[in-house]
Amino acid sequence: MTYDLLIGLLGFAFVTSVTPGPNNMMLLASGVNFGLRRTLPHMLGISIGHSLMVFLVGMGLAGAIHAAPQALVVLKIVSVTYMLWLAWKIAHASAPQAGKVGGRPFSFLQAAAFQWVNPKAWAMALGATSAYAPSGEWHGVALVALVFASVNLPSVSLWAAMGEALRAWLAAPRTLRIFNWTMATLLVASLLPVLRL
Repeated sequence: MTYDLLIGLLGFAFVTSVTPGPNNMMLLASGVNFGLRRTLPHMLGISIGHSLMVFLVGMGLAGAIHAAPQALVVLKIVSVTYMLWLAWKIAHASAPQAGKVGGRPFSFLQAAAFQWVNPKAWAMALGATSAYAPSGEWHGVALVALVFASVNLPSVSLWAAMGEALRAWLAAPRTLRIFNWTMATLLVASLLPVLRL
């Protein structure tokens, strides 16, 4: 990969990782409700899980999915259904009482598995591998996945850190409920581009 192409890939990985989407909305909410330390497995699951997804998509999974158009329809239905359920869970997260928060943050495995039903993660993986590793050679695909892993973790960490910074402001149960409903609404809004496809 040339220097110019690598710079382009770094920019693509940064912009797609740091902009709002399902992962970042969930991390912001998790940072508010659970703090940065308890959200760390969620952040690592996103970063490593998405990098694995990028690698597998680049190694041929994208071609297999495009060969079976029904798979895309099923993926869309599963993705939208799961995200609506997550939005409901976020909206109904209990407010903290006596310093405790109801529920628990995503685990590493839950966050890694979530990438497979996250439409933005699919778009990022398909876009990156087709633009920066079109030949499908394992070393090129591995480099794209490695760049995503290195850029994604600091990018998504910003959202969880912002959430933790808002914790004191959202300490009142009513304010936290409003915040959680807002995050749930934004998560549902992030599905609109998927529903138009």
